[in-house]
Amino acid sequence: MIHDTISAQALRANEQKPLLRLARERARAILDGDSDQTRAQRDALTAFLVRVTSAGLLYLSQIALARWMGSYEYGIYVFVWTWVLVLGGLSHLGLNLTMIRLLPEYREKGEHELLRGLVRGGRLSTLAVGTFIATAGMAGLIPLAPYIDSHYVLPLYLGLVCVPLYAITDVQDGIGRGFAWMGVALAPPYVLRPLLLLLTMGAAHLAGLTMNATTAAGAAIFATWATAAVQTLLVNRRIEATVEAGPRRYIFGHWLRYAAPLLVIGAAEIVLQNADVLIISRYLSPTEVGIYFAAAKTMSLIMFVHYAVGSAVANRFSALNARGDRAGLEAFIRDAVSWTFWPSLACAAAILALGKPLLWLFGPQFADGYPVMFILVLGFLFRSAMGPSEFMLNMLGEQRLSAVVLSLTAALSIGLNFLLVPRYGIVGAASATATALVTAAIMNYFVARRRLGIEIGIWHNLRRKA
Repeated sequence: MIHDTISAQALRANEQKPLLRLARERARAILDGDSDQTRAQRDALTAFLVRVTSAGLLYLSQIALARWMGSYEYGIYVFVWTWVLVLGGLSHLGLNLTMIRLLPEYREKGEHELLRGLVRGGRLSTLAVGTFIATAGMAGLIPLAPYIDSHYVLPLYLGLVCVPLYAITDVQDGIGRGFAWMGVALAPPYVLRPLLLLLTMGAAHLAGLTMNATTAAGAAIFATWATAAVQTLLVNRRIEATVEAGPRRYIFGHWLRYAAPLLVIGAAEIVLQNADVLIISRYLSPTEVGIYFAAAKTMSLIMFVHYAVGSAVANRFSALNARGDRAGLEAFIRDAVSWTFWPSLACAAAILALGKPLLWLFGPQFADGYPVMFILVLGFLFRSAMGPSEFMLNMLGEQRLSAVVLSLTAALSIGLNFLLVPRYGIVGAASATATALVTAAIMNYFVARRRLGIEIGIWHNLRRKA
């Protein structure tokens, strides 16, 4: 019996050696390879690690804010920061996605004058538009202030200060992804900014300052501006080392015509992500806003896989399309769908299993948002089943149809939220958002199939393997 046991253990050890060696060889191939696939895998891995770190920091910072401020003040801060996301996401005029689409093309074709012009012109125009929107918002608050709950007014003013530099960070995210510099693109907004917010609020707490939405908004100003400054320095250094100095050529008319549908896409995406919170703020208390936000953001952690893969592969879609490599493009899209769906499914299962303890970290009353997670996961997983479809359509010239799809689903989200929130509260908001996400995924599937002749559903990959 002992001899049999030793023999079995030796056999298992011998079987494991080739598997371990295979895993090491595979990892080495990804880290050292120079093919499109291995470069994309490295980029996806970098983006994935950044987004995992970001998810942890964001979650920790939101827990700390909720604990320090209480559910009421936390709900006010959530409302204010949501407006920063909306206005900052509109200020770049779609130029963030334009960077991802055109920078690889300009590099492939050697059009360096246009490349240099797009980088500089995009940043300056975004700063100008963001400043105008922030100023107009502050001016608009003056006559509206008597009609707004006084707890909201000062945090809203402070939140608007964040808008121009938040928008600049978004555009530089696009520049980094366009050059396939995943660390420069993603680490500042997704790691540095939440870390600075957490540290600044921690310092305020230790200093004995009042822990309310006003203090949090002030901390957000410092975190947003410092992040933009650091990212600007990093981007400039990488550009100087990659693109030789020379004249710039500006074709703003062409860029803005190209960016227009991308702006619509970005605006619709912002609506899909934030309409529920803003509409809940209209009908429910700040405490309920905070509970919903905590549950929704906890469940949306699975979406970091979707955005990490999309961030890594978008420029590859554009480059393969510019080369006319149809077979390589289709194979790469199938890989991107698998890289998106299976990790998302695993993350969803883990988050649902730990849902109540995770929500309790925000405070005991936040566990009331647990049912919201079961509803939202359906929309998130259905979207992941199509891979980074929005990135693909935008990079392959179907940005106008992509804009139509997202505009329709954003309108659907708004309509359903207004219909369901007054009747069913936060459960109604989750149902509205999940329905809109499923609708967007289905429509993207048919656009990709009819316009590009590409099957993007995860079930298509399963059929091929079978």
